Amino acid sequence: MAIDYGKLLDFDIPEVRQTLTKRDTAFYALSIGFGQDPMDTRQLAFVDHRRDLEAVPSMAVVLCHPGFWLRDPRTGVDAVRVVHGEQEIELHRALPVEGALAGLTRVTGIVDKGAGKGALLYSEKQVRDRDGALVATTRSTTFLRGDGGFGGPAGPIKAPHPMPDGPPDLTVDLATRPEQALYYRLNGDDNPLHSDPGVAAKAGFPRPILHGLCTLGVVTHALLRGLADYRARALRTLKLRFSAPVFPGETIRTEIWQSGAFRARVVERDTVVVNNGFVEIGSK
Repeated sequence: MAIDYGKLLDFDIPEVRQTLTKRDTAFYALSIGFGQDPMDTRQLAFVDHRRDLEAVPSMAVVLCHPGFWLRDPRTGVDAVRVVHGEQEIELHRALPVEGALAGLTRVTGIVDKGAGKGALLYSEKQVRDRDGALVATTRSTTFLRGDGGFGGPAGPIKAPHPMPDGPPDLTVDLATRPEQALYYRLNGDDNPLHSDPGVAAKAGFPRPILHGLCTLGVVTHALLRGLADYRARALRTLKLRFSAPVFPGETIRTEIWQSGAFRARVVERDTVVVNNGFVEIGSK
């Protein structure tokens, strides 16, 4: 079944309502690797739900998550070959650690790269609190690797954030765990690409890969450590492009410039996995 451009552009993704608990907030932080250093008391503020808990800013991507809606056969998408391309987070206020939330996701654009070249799907999610106030906006680019050539528009394609010349000002290494994708998928992203070796093989990978958004969480951790001394409320916006998959158990090295630019690579393979990143850090 090929993509129907108009149908996919207007695809109805139901609103998701969520009652967030402190345990959910702590679990998210644990699922992206917070707490691995038991002596780093700064990380306890994100994982100990009995304390004055803080939310990791990247948790915005899993709040009111609509699930893997692209596997619905009505989309016409080859769901096995879907990968995350880009992600952006805009925080309008500090993320809550508990309370009632509502999130609405919609498709904002589709680019047909041509037969054999895949397609790009742009989407946006707005998360609001119980009073209807906007908490966060997340924007995603999904690469539909098996779905080009359906006759849709060839652009526009978002321009990536330019990377600076010269070496980074600082680097932060954070390890992932072999079972990390199995934890992360409990946040609501249950794409079998991250758990089932057979599905991973059909998608062209030797084994299940880490969720792109889990990689995002690890990189966010590195940015909070390197630029904000774990002041979660200081992070305002973040954007990045996924350039290669991470396999659970690998070490992610985030290379950071004081300008807010960043990228990340897997140490074991010296492969850039996140590129064209930019983060805005405020004074809070």
